[in-house]
Amino acid sequence: MRVLFARRRIGRVKFRAAVVQGVGGAVPARCVPNSELAARLDTSDAWIRDRLGIASRHVASDASTVDLAVEAGARALEMAGFGALDAVVLATTTPDRLCPASAPEVAARLGHTGIAAFDVNAVCAGFVHALATGNALIRGHMADRVLVLGADVFTTLVDPDDRLTASIFGDGAGALVLRAGSPDEPGALCAFDLGSDGTQVGAVEVPGGGTRDRLGLPVPNRRPYLLMDGPAVFERAVREMTGSSRRVLARAGWDVASVDRFVPHQANIRIIRGVAEGLGIAAGRVVTNIEHVGNTVAASVPLALADGHDGGSLGAGDRVLVTAIGAGLAWGSAAFTWPEVTGKARI
Repeated sequence: MRVLFARRRIGRVKFRAAVVQGVGGAVPARCVPNSELAARLDTSDAWIRDRLGIASRHVASDASTVDLAVEAGARALEMAGFGALDAVVLATTTPDRLCPASAPEVAARLGHTGIAAFDVNAVCAGFVHALATGNALIRGHMADRVLVLGADVFTTLVDPDDRLTASIFGDGAGALVLRAGSPDEPGALCAFDLGSDGTQVGAVEVPGGGTRDRLGLPVPNRRPYLLMDGPAVFERAVREMTGSSRRVLARAGWDVASVDRFVPHQANIRIIRGVAEGLGIAAGRVVTNIEHVGNTVAASVPLALADGHDGGSLGAGDRVLVTAIGAGLAWGSAAFTWPEVTGKARI
């Protein structure tokens, strides 16, 4: 009888949850339409739209990763309606400096010194990993308010003469503000799934510029630009994002039919469609912004959330599924409900 009584008591405990309180986004001012790329590369607007689903992207010229992260973070904090923070977690592959991390500068420029601030690098999956970290800080009572950002100026790592990668990538930043709350309120983070496969490190990489290169150790190709095995990445992206999405739904106790909005990494339109079809999610429930921003790497998911909020496709209490995959290979998915927030995430 004592054991049964204890189980009933535990079942009534209201567990602490991380709750989304604000969302923000930012892109550089310069917009590069497909026609500009077609004028100097062996490509066309029709080819880019059909293969990638992109009409234009924003490319940084006078705004760094930190600059964009600060803008997105400021908008998210304004929407959240509070100034105090306990931690800043920044997902990025393009820090302003190799050392130190960019997050402390982001925190300081937002008016927060003396708090925990650090970078996470899982490339395109980085924001989901950073979000899981923010969730863990709150669930573990190490923080009450956390700013989670994804920001990349990835065009600096792209060969401007490579028609594929120059067409895919854009620059930007996105942010979510998390606070401690209850798992039954709108905005609560419900479940995560994270994974990686380091045997596929060569599928997507920037081989030059790392410590192996600096030490003179063997590096097959020292070019400081992105190298990508497109067909291999496409197949793994669809498989891992689909599998990870199914696992996180199982952990959340949701079925696919109950998902109101699916927000995948904006890799390219064919990957997005492949994952949605594999999960059985209709096109009307998929949130995309790839047409106007391209693949913004770690900013991809939060920027899509910001644009989805501004466009009215995300409503309070909506069940949201996000998933992403990046170089590493690294992937991750999250399930949460959308908060009751007002205001614009980006202008």
